[in-house]
Amino acid sequence: MGVKQKRPLTPGQRFQVSDDYSDLTKFEPEKSLLSRLPRTAGRDCRGRVSARHRGGGNLRLYRQIDFKRDKDMVARVLGIEYDPNRNARIALLEYEDGERRYILAPIGLNDGDKVTSGVEVDIKPGNALPLSSIPVGTTIHNIELEPGRGGKMARSAGAGVMLLAKEKGYAIIKMTSGEQRMVHLSCRATVGQVGNLDAKNVFLGKAGKRRHLGWRPQVRGVAMNPCDHPHGGGEGKAPIGRKQPVTPWGKPTLGKKTRKPRRRSERFILKRRK
Repeated sequence: MGVKQKRPLTPGQRFQVSDDYSDLTKFEPEKSLLSRLPRTAGRDCRGRVSARHRGGGNLRLYRQIDFKRDKDMVARVLGIEYDPNRNARIALLEYEDGERRYILAPIGLNDGDKVTSGVEVDIKPGNALPLSSIPVGTTIHNIELEPGRGGKMARSAGAGVMLLAKEKGYAIIKMTSGEQRMVHLSCRATVGQVGNLDAKNVFLGKAGKRRHLGWRPQVRGVAMNPCDHPHGGGEGKAPIGRKQPVTPWGKPTLGKKTRKPRRRSERFILKRRK
């Protein structure tokens, strides 16, 4: 995968950096693995806005990804595809019995490669196995938090987790953020690092591309009236006027820690992220 710099023929292309999609080998999705997701536009079951600045955007069909990797059978890679619902690439697998599934495409996975999952399988990109069977020092992704519940961690483009140690029935892993935590050895993970490393280098360049992704415009609080936002009001260009920034409803934000102090998973975190 790579990126390409647009020629500055228009203001929107002056700083635009787009994906060149050179790593794709299959351009039509598998119809049997497509499903339609409801478009909520950031509204909850009551019809009220629960996530601001969302709505519109292009119509996208969801690709059903196999995060569990619970089929212990050899599969062949049919192609690497683009997924509009995530920044990582996906790979279409065809198992020996004819069933097809999508998985996250790691670095080094190509068309025609054989991947499998199980307890005693080779340590190569794309294979899934329990943490108890993975050697210390291996880079992994798509890691389960609970056995059999499917991968929850390290699923975005370029994500790779280092397996540091194993002790007392748990594996110690180091996340890309620097956080170290314990995961049960019976949880499954996939070997390798998620592909599409240059996804972080893509720069949209103009507001229209962000609207295509379903993001509506955002207005700064200091540009509003005082009846609309606590930061609003004042003569001319006024500062926030508070000790710390707050949300439109007066709650502290921008650096305020929101994690519950007595969360159940607190005991599994050995070192906080940077």
